[in-house]
Parts: sequence; C-alpha cells; structure tokens
Amino acid sequence: MDSTSNNLQPTQGKKRQILHAIVEAYLDSGEAVSSSAIAQRRFTGSSPSSATVRNAMAELTELGFLTQPHTSAGRVPTPLAIQSYVSSLGQFKANPSEVAKLQQRLKSMHSLSERVEEGSHVLTGLTRNVGITASVPPASQMLHQVELLPLAARQYLMVVITSDRAVRNQVVSVYQDLRPEDLTEMRNYINQEFAGWTLADARRALTERLQDERNQYHSLLKRIEIFYAQGLFEGSEGPRVFLDGAAYLVGLDLHLTREKMRELFQALEQKQQVLQMLDQFLQGSDQTPAVQIGLAEAHPALSEFSLVGVHVPLGSGMTARVAVLGPLRLNYPRTIAAVMEVGQALAESAL
Repeated sequence: MDSTSNNLQPTQGKKRQILHAIVEAYLDSGEAVSSSAIAQRRFTGSSPSSATVRNAMAELTELGFLTQPHTSAGRVPTPLAIQSYVSSLGQFKANPSEVAKLQQRLKSMHSLSERVEEGSHVLTGLTRNVGITASVPPASQMLHQVELLPLAARQYLMVVITSDRAVRNQVVSVYQDLRPEDLTEMRNYINQEFAGWTLADARRALTERLQDERNQYHSLLKRIEIFYAQGLFEGSEGPRVFLDGAAYLVGLDLHLTREKMRELFQALEQKQQVLQMLDQFLQGSDQTPAVQIGLAEAHPALSEFSLVGVHVPLGSGMTARVAVLGPLRLNYPRTIAAVMEVGQALAESAL
C-alpha cells in the first residue's frame, strides 16, 4: 500500500495513535470527534488523558491533519489524516476461496472484455460503491491469426485476432467477387507470413511487398491490398473502461450541491478521463493496492472521494485496472480486500 509522508515522527507514537483513533471514530460515525470520546477508547499501552488528547488534537490541527468545523465542535480528519491511517493498516491478503469462486465465474465468459466488465459489477456488489475496471492493450499488439469469411455479394467479414486475445471484426466491401479458394489463399498467406509479428511491423512489411512488383506473390498481394486498405493491420480497440454503481452516489451524504453532483456524474461519464485518473493514482500498484485519499487533482468534483485500485497483468502485454471509487468514509479494509480478490481472479482467469 502507498506510504504517506507526513510530519508525524516515529517517536510520536501516542500522537499517531490518537490521530488514527480519531480517523476510526470519524469513519464509523461521520461526525466530528470530541477529545472526551477519544480519551475513552482503548490504546496500545497507557491511555492518554483528556488533556493529552486535547493538546494532541490542537497540534494535529496545526499540522493539517484535522479541521474544526465549529469553535465548540470536535475535529474532523483531513484526507492527509485518512491517508496516514490507511497506510498503517498493513498488508491484506485476498480470501483464496472467494478468489477461486470468482475465477470460475469469470472463466465461464467467452471474452476477456466480458470478464473485465464483470469485474466492475462484482466490485460494486461487494462494496456498494463505484466499481471501475479497464482493459488496456499493449502498445505493440502481435498478430495471432486472420480469418476472411464471405457474407454477401462482394461483402466479407475480416476477423483479426491478436495474441492478447483481442478480436476485431470488420465488414469489408470490395469491388469484385472473391471465390472461397481466394479467401483461403489470402488467409493462409497472411497467417503464415505475419503471425507473431507486431501489427506495425506487419503493416510496414506488407507495404514494402506491395511496392515490389517482382514479388512472386504480387498478384495475391494485390487482392490482399483490398483488405489492407480497409484496416487489416490496424490496431484493435484501444483501452475499454467499465464503470458500475454510480447510482450509489446519490444515496450518500456527500454534502454536494445539485450543480456539484451534476459535475461529478459528468466527470464519471468521461471514460478517457477516468482512465487517466486510474493511471495517475495507481502508479506502481502492480498486484499491491494503492489508496489515494482525495482526488481533486483529477477533478474538483472528486475532492471528497477516495480511490482504491491495482494494476493487474493479463498476459501478452495486456493489463487491467481494477478500482473502487467511493467517499472518504470508505470501509477501507473491506474495499482493499475486494479489489485484491477481483484483481487476482482476473489475472488467474486469463492464464
């Protein structure tokens, strides 16, 4: 989990305990926390007096870990305080039985895209917050095979399958009828010559061969050019983002105006912006969840939200982003465990 740099030194163990006790009380109640309430809680070692708690709360407020909504009210932890608390939770392990059940559920689906999308639904079901998953193809996809199938008069289905299991189907219209044996010959040539090549290299090589009229396969290549001109070796779909559970935000006490709520939903509708947010805050989170408290850098409407997520390798250079977006008052242990379970199940279902 991401560590948090702050002004609480290791020698200030009791002050750190007080801070984390305040965060826990706030996450439980959502209300400002009083010094008397903290003094009644159990601590490791001797419990601090009310005076000690009051002094610590005053110092923590000056350091930016707490705010005081009203003069006579208790304190509310800032995102910095919650980040410090989450960093103290230690490492979590996914429940093996839950991962195994989810893995079987995902393996029953035919495509990787369906599995990644299902992951967002599972996250929402487990956390009652916004589940986000994204599939991100490698920068250089490799060709696995091509299929050319007749559809109607002068119309053919071109199926391009890359080694990351991505499939792109495209209807191609041509100016001449092609016989089944023509399609077979073209398909065999493409697969024999270019399977295992990156799409960019295959496109470059085919361009060179088309320009060489002395090539012994030139007449065949001229027929292949029809499909080449309509995107034969172009990359398959870019990243796909799936988001589920946004309706849960309506029921949360977020203290947002109608205008701010509208901005929030508009931000979540921008899938490319959501993917950028995942990449920005989940850096270095391969297989270990990252937790970001406060997302104002991504969008002002997300300043009171937290993101828990992880990068997941899916093989052949393909990766997924698995994350939960929710209010600052998340159940962090449960959310982190859910992200780990879905991420691990996705990785294992791709094997």
